Amino acid sequence: MRIVSGIQPTGRLHLGNWLGAIRNWVRMQNALEPGGQAFFFIADLHAITVPHDPAELRRATREIAAALIAAGIDPQRSVLFNQAQVAEHAELAWVLSCTARMGWLNRMTQFKEKSGKDREGASVGLFTYPVLQAADVLVYKATHVPVGEDQKQHLELARDIAIKFNTDMGVELFVPPEPIIPPETPRIRSLRDGTAKMSKSDPSDQSRINLTDTPDAIRQKIRRAKTDPEPLPAAAAGLEGRPEAQNLVGILAALTGRSADSVCAEFAGQGFAALKPVLADALVAELAPVSERLRMLLAEPERIDAVLAEGAARARAVAARTLAEVHAAVGFLKP
Repeated sequence: MRIVSGIQPTGRLHLGNWLGAIRNWVRMQNALEPGGQAFFFIADLHAITVPHDPAELRRATREIAAALIAAGIDPQRSVLFNQAQVAEHAELAWVLSCTARMGWLNRMTQFKEKSGKDREGASVGLFTYPVLQAADVLVYKATHVPVGEDQKQHLELARDIAIKFNTDMGVELFVPPEPIIPPETPRIRSLRDGTAKMSKSDPSDQSRINLTDTPDAIRQKIRRAKTDPEPLPAAAAGLEGRPEAQNLVGILAALTGRSADSVCAEFAGQGFAALKPVLADALVAELAPVSERLRMLLAEPERIDAVLAEGAARARAVAARTLAEVHAAVGFLKP
């Protein structure tokens, strides 16, 4: 098994990133059997498809690398790197752009969402980034890719591109990757508005639990989290129409590996004054060790840079072999 996954360096990491991706990456790494490999990268090439601040990109890249290491990604067991240090990603993306078809990209729903009403003003990179995503995976001949609901379409595109390249060139070079569907987790919502997702871009820091938050900050944010005056029901179905209540119950369930029904049953008939301290304790127990390691790593940026450089060298060694095969299949002359 060879797993590949990436995360964009945009904004500060929060609880939604932890439950939705990072925790699962650590579990996948630790579950790999001998001979298996995991490639985890910070997708800085993807980050520049929209306007960005170069200094912020550098800061965010280091922060995400530090967060992954603090969370348990072991640079000796997994290959951890930032995408821009491995030029093979971009080179293969160009070759695969000549394999992919405009009709395929026109069906990608995320471009429509991200470009909004200014489709003509969006960058070409934003339109073609699903091809770069395909290259990210295929350059390592990944067998499996962890995907959430919003990425299934992009993995299908990667499979289509792999199959078409193999067919067009008469080779069996690329492996159409299979999805890994992580354990279902609730969509983590804002602590200030249960109808909005928890977001790095929300101007209110009280809306999210950051991975850099101290235990005191976590407890304070949970105490101030928006709720409603109704008691908790005996089953999760009774939370319908109560987005803030659903959010806090869902977070506690995800942290403790329980169902929302189980959490509701424990606190049935009680108000949030009973649930919030338990939720705060669970958050502190899960995140405080990560936050402490993360703050220590961020104080040593040169150490983070060295880890990423070493990971990039390991990634290039694999990616270069794939590109050599691609060159031969396409008909490029050898240097």
